[in-house]
Amino acid sequence: MVGSGLSNQVGAAIGSLAFPVIGPVGVVAVRQYVAAAVLLAVGRPRFRSFTWSQWWPVLLLAVVFGTMNLSLYTAVDRVGLGLAVTLEFLGPLAIALSATRRRVDVCCALLAVAGVVTLMRPQPSADVVGMGLGLLAAGCWAAYILLNRTVGRRIPGAQGSGAAAALSALMFLPVGIVVAVRHPPTAWAVGCAVAAGVLSSVVPCLADLFTLRRVPAPAFGLFMSVNPVLAAAVGWVVLGQRLGWPEWAGIAAVVVANALSIGTSRRTARRPAGSAAIRAAGRPRPRRDRARLRGEAACRRGLSPLGGAPEDAP
Repeated sequence: MVGSGLSNQVGAAIGSLAFPVIGPVGVVAVRQYVAAAVLLAVGRPRFRSFTWSQWWPVLLLAVVFGTMNLSLYTAVDRVGLGLAVTLEFLGPLAIALSATRRRVDVCCALLAVAGVVTLMRPQPSADVVGMGLGLLAAGCWAAYILLNRTVGRRIPGAQGSGAAAALSALMFLPVGIVVAVRHPPTAWAVGCAVAAGVLSSVVPCLADLFTLRRVPAPAFGLFMSVNPVLAAAVGWVVLGQRLGWPEWAGIAAVVVANALSIGTSRRTARRPAGSAAIRAAGRPRPRRDRARLRGEAACRRGLSPLGGAPEDAP
């Protein structure tokens, strides 16, 4: 889990080193190509067998995938790695908080909002466009999670993710050609962009795949809460992007809000739901009921923004 988180943030930091040459658009284009090559090899989608009910979420997922990465990397270029990743993190956090109606989740939502207000406090030098792009990335990440759940239900294996990555790379193909013609890339810039694709897409995907076989999904989601902190630390060490105490306080508020939401939901899930649940626990459930409960639990895990399937990793 540590390796996956650090690889993701280090990849983004290395990719940003190529911004002066090919810009965020060029880096994202190369990253999409790398992700498509890997996910096509892993998923091996059978495009001809897809029906329209399978195609439309794949198409939407491809658009959201590209928009999410483009808005995030542009935000990194404008406001820094730590702030951009923290704002993007609000997307999955919003899904986690909207799925329940507990008082503790209301408190977590208020804490996260306070953190965002601290991060986005109005100043003459504040980059409103960069912060808006970070929030756009958050919305895209939330949509990415929900679409991944739909694609995973309708298309077996990793075929849907592979197809979406391939379509997204195809959409960025003319963009990459235009960038290469207008801003001829150097070997250093291309190497940084490829490294970003490998470290931010391939390594986390494989690492999370093996991690989720050994670590419970809630624990995995709880650890993912520290990604904004990792992003801020990597931005400081690799890019020299120092943050003041208000920024660190805002990042800490968002991280604590997510950790509280996931940690308390685990305890609630383990707690019996009253005498009726105790009596029901003593009776063997019919096979159909057991299957239904397993399906509902899987759906809840699919809705979880940070403890979900490996398809969410890229």
